[in-house]
Amino acid sequence: MRLQGEARLLRIFVGESDRYGGRPLYEAIVLEARRRGLSGATAFKGFMGFGAHSRIHTAKVLQLSEDLPVMVEIVDTEEKVLAFLPVLDEMVKEGLVTLEKVEVIRYQSR
Repeated sequence: MRLQGEARLLRIFVGESDRYGGRPLYEAIVLEARRRGLSGATAFKGFMGFGAHSRIHTAKVLQLSEDLPVMVEIVDTEEKVLAFLPVLDEMVKEGLVTLEKVEVIRYQSR
């Protein structure tokens, strides 16, 4: 597969403890993106953050949190990303989803 030029970056911010279908939400999102043929998805675990409730989540030893922030990034064509948004509406009950234009310099699989 080859992707180059204007594309869309989809970012999904959720909590590590958020679940969907019996598995971690971030994992369910990545697996569903793969099942639907998106170019790729990556989940990043944060070490500190806060969201809508202004509660701090941190990985500090003395303040161990079991709900660290997780961000999933997906880059693909506008059509594929927009088609994935209704799926996210079903999956993400609490979190933040952002969408922006990006310029893909090079993406090519073997």
